[in-house]
Amino acid sequence: MNQLPSSTLGVVAHGAGDLRVEAFDRAEPKPNEAVVEIVYGGICGSDLHYWQHGAAGESILKAPMLLGHEVSGRVAVQAADGSGPAAGTAVVVHPATPGPGDGSRYPAERPNLSPGCTYLGSAARFPHTEGAFARYINLPTRMLRPLPAELPLRRAALVEPASVAWHAVSRAGDVKGKRALVIGAGPIGALIVAVLRTAGAAEVIAVDMHDKPLEIARAVGATRTLHATDAEAIAAVDADVCFESSGNHRGLASAVRGATRGGRVVMVGLLPSGEQPALVSLAITRELELVGSFRFNDEIDEVVAAMADGSLQADPVITHEYDIEDTLEAFGMARDSASSGKVLLRFGAAD
Repeated sequence: MNQLPSSTLGVVAHGAGDLRVEAFDRAEPKPNEAVVEIVYGGICGSDLHYWQHGAAGESILKAPMLLGHEVSGRVAVQAADGSGPAAGTAVVVHPATPGPGDGSRYPAERPNLSPGCTYLGSAARFPHTEGAFARYINLPTRMLRPLPAELPLRRAALVEPASVAWHAVSRAGDVKGKRALVIGAGPIGALIVAVLRTAGAAEVIAVDMHDKPLEIARAVGATRTLHATDAEAIAAVDADVCFESSGNHRGLASAVRGATRGGRVVMVGLLPSGEQPALVSLAITRELELVGSFRFNDEIDEVVAAMADGSLQADPVITHEYDIEDTLEAFGMARDSASSGKVLLRFGAAD
């Protein structure tokens, strides 16, 4: 431990419009925690919401919180109990900690639905669950996934959002040879496109408001793209399965209209809390299946393997990279969905 600095830089949200890069003292790791040197971190929509609004949905900041859950890096110090990867191992992080919470029922094989599940960089509970946007961070070894040599740390920063996409595609069932419609081609939507092609979808049509996301979608495998305002063309897609990843009720309406009779709509984008308008009558008369998709479970291991062997092509999703000292500029770019895909923060040296 002596070779590491006693303090580290981190990206901390203090409230709406108050994002700071500041130093804080490193805590002594627990016996089952490794010290991880973070190299790359991807800025997620939830990070943007904490910065812009001081909340992500109903998760409201009540105290300053370290952001970040899409991270890759290296083990700087192995856990004292000997568990987990050795020092020097390149790793990616599974940011969830399932828990029983209030004891509400949930399927045991789907721990992402456990009522007490916490996530790095989340204000859903208080005290908040601190994130991992820091040069050095203590993490439980159960969260760490060693990376194959073929998977560089920069690409590995996409593993967490790609796992969200992988889980969403699994919720669609067997997509081999099918026609898929993806509404919203931001980073998650683009990664859904990439996973669909990996899973053997014959056609993937991506929809967005802006040209840049559609360009990225084509680069990762979309066979066709449509502008979100072209309602007639979207309704004519007649897709076997549709993915709503815009997080907007209009996107959900587009997914319902674009689905074939008897098709399935996977709802991935998190719509605002409370009642939302929906084309329920059309969903009923077409006998559509509307299913939710929330985070992921062990799909992260499949994603690591697929990114390493090249069967999952995701690199075009990354459009910008900034040093931690330029965090505010990076967050500004990430907010501009017309100009960016996934924006990375660089905390340390990649090699």
